[in-house]
Amino acid sequence: MKQLYNRYFPTPSYLMMKSFSIDISDQSIKYGELIPTAQGLRLGHFGKEKIPEEVVVSGEIQDQIKLSSILKKIKQKEDIEFVRVSLPEEQMYLFTLSLPKVQEKELRDIILLQIEEHIPLKAVDTVFEYEIISNTDANTSVLVSAIAKNTVEAYLSVFKMAGLKVLSFELEAQAIARAVVPVEDDEHIMVVDFGDTRTGVSVVHGGKVFFTTTLDIGGINLTNMIAKNFSLSKEKAEEMKRSYGLDGVSNIDDIFPVILNGISVLRDELNKQYEYWKTHDNYGLKNYEINRIILCGGDANLTGLSDYLEASMKIKVTHADTWINISEMKTSVPSMSFEESL
Repeated sequence: MKQLYNRYFPTPSYLMMKSFSIDISDQSIKYGELIPTAQGLRLGHFGKEKIPEEVVVSGEIQDQIKLSSILKKIKQKEDIEFVRVSLPEEQMYLFTLSLPKVQEKELRDIILLQIEEHIPLKAVDTVFEYEIISNTDANTSVLVSAIAKNTVEAYLSVFKMAGLKVLSFELEAQAIARAVVPVEDDEHIMVVDFGDTRTGVSVVHGGKVFFTTTLDIGGINLTNMIAKNFSLSKEKAEEMKRSYGLDGVSNIDDIFPVILNGISVLRDELNKQYEYWKTHDNYGLKNYEINRIILCGGDANLTGLSDYLEASMKIKVTHADTWINISEMKTSVPSMSFEESL
């Protein structure tokens, strides 16, 4: 009904607060906008800017001046004023609490009293948000996401230096889940964000992220292995990785086992997370097995990766459809390629 209403009575453009979504990793800044139309949301401007090494390390800003200059360049290029920012998983903490039944207005204070028992930060140094996941006559279960206050302040400072106003921050895993998990899907899904230097792993149910972790494995590990084995530059090794992948067909006999060895490490780590979820009491969702894996991230494009993981882990593996919740492909085709969308 809401989509039907928006189709025939779209919000006037002068009432909309134009904003861009921004994702900052250790290597790049990705940005984009979604524009409301009579047919639904449409992809507007988007882009990517590289970040020099050591400017951001494991999600922590090391050089505010250099990062703000890149953001300022994007602001000037795209005429941006407002942004919504996803915060890196490496700097976030996610946990659940079962609390005695109280009025909702008292929940924040109760969580604050217990937060030091669950994360390695002092309560006064922490910024957190929570979401109620279940209620009984006696208890309330909440899902809490927390981050160090100085980390948030560093990001706010950088955007302020660039002349950008932050409308909201969000856990990166939650932003990804909202994009790639169908809104009506009630299965338990593992989302694997296979990036350049790290892999984010999360478990999603009912649109909520219940578990997240970061693996110190990324596409750069495969690139370095190829470069070392064949005495190649990183640029040439990256080209070979993307050309051959795991399809087992190449004019270089030894490249397939090199890539396979690297991907086997990723598979083993994913298996550990899969087994952990299956054998532990996960926020009241005990014994609910993960139904499938959704692959996203720049190195999820590796040829044969989804087939290999599906065969070796014996679970359905698919690539993410990042337009699943926002675009009617019959009426409009996004200007971004499938590879870029991952």
